[in-house]
Amino acid sequence: MMQNSARTVFLLAHTGRPAAIRSAELVVKGLLRSGIGVRVLSAEAQDLPLPDEVELVKEATPQCLDGCELLIVLGGDGTLLRGAEFARASGVPMLGVNLGRVGFLAEAERDDLDKVVDRVVTKAYEVEERMTVDVVVHQNGDIVHTDWALNEAAVQKAGAEKLLEVVLEIDGRPVTGFGCDGIVLSTPTGSTAYAFSAGGPVVWPEVEALLMVPISAHALFAKPLVTSPDSVLAVEVLPHIPPGVLWCDGRRTVELPPGARVEVRRGAVPVRLARLHHASFTDRLVAKFALPVAGWRGAPH
Repeated sequence: MMQNSARTVFLLAHTGRPAAIRSAELVVKGLLRSGIGVRVLSAEAQDLPLPDEVELVKEATPQCLDGCELLIVLGGDGTLLRGAEFARASGVPMLGVNLGRVGFLAEAERDDLDKVVDRVVTKAYEVEERMTVDVVVHQNGDIVHTDWALNEAAVQKAGAEKLLEVVLEIDGRPVTGFGCDGIVLSTPTGSTAYAFSAGGPVVWPEVEALLMVPISAHALFAKPLVTSPDSVLAVEVLPHIPPGVLWCDGRRTVELPPGARVEVRRGAVPVRLARLHHASFTDRLVAKFALPVAGWRGAPH
């Protein structure tokens, strides 16, 4: 079949995984066979058995997705979060195929690759927007760092020997202070990631909210807090303690000097995710965590 240059898909894969290499080969061949162009980063193409028709780009920038209708990402949570960086910056929807363990950001598993190709070819997918957070770090009144996150911004202690001393603030008012291992400032999407591990609540993705979840806090009042999506959350690191660190989605990090202030608010730019299924988030939660539902009979009809 002749390649339809009007349709192009960008492919991002964790080439260090043999499963990702096999999956990429299947996806690429399926798309090319259906007349859809495929674009891949040159650095990744070296590890992938790709046909000559595949378009290669050298620069890993948002512009490398120009003209692409979809970003397909093959890998675990780390690769999917890397893909989210491309998706947010370019505005191109991301379709994740999970090759890792849980993979809440993924829409399909490795056994669904034929279905993924068919849905892309027939455009049988929907696009939803996921809320992000914008992160600003202040020091002595000056902005010293800006960032963003799809899952969470985590303020953590830098070493194992001492606690991080913080004061928490919501909407310009102090809430409480304590020593802890850290604070997770999360979106609903991130509620099943680091915030979940720290004991935070699971929040359905369509709920617009921000979460503030302490990690191993030494305090009586150290419960997870759920706020309005329009709230501004702040963590102030006390000035007399060793430096902390800020992690955004577990991928980007910066040192927080004593006295630093981290502000988190609803992100101006969402991440767009392509969806193949109409299954509820409840079903996804049960499947991903293998929750026991034996004995359920459902509501009476």
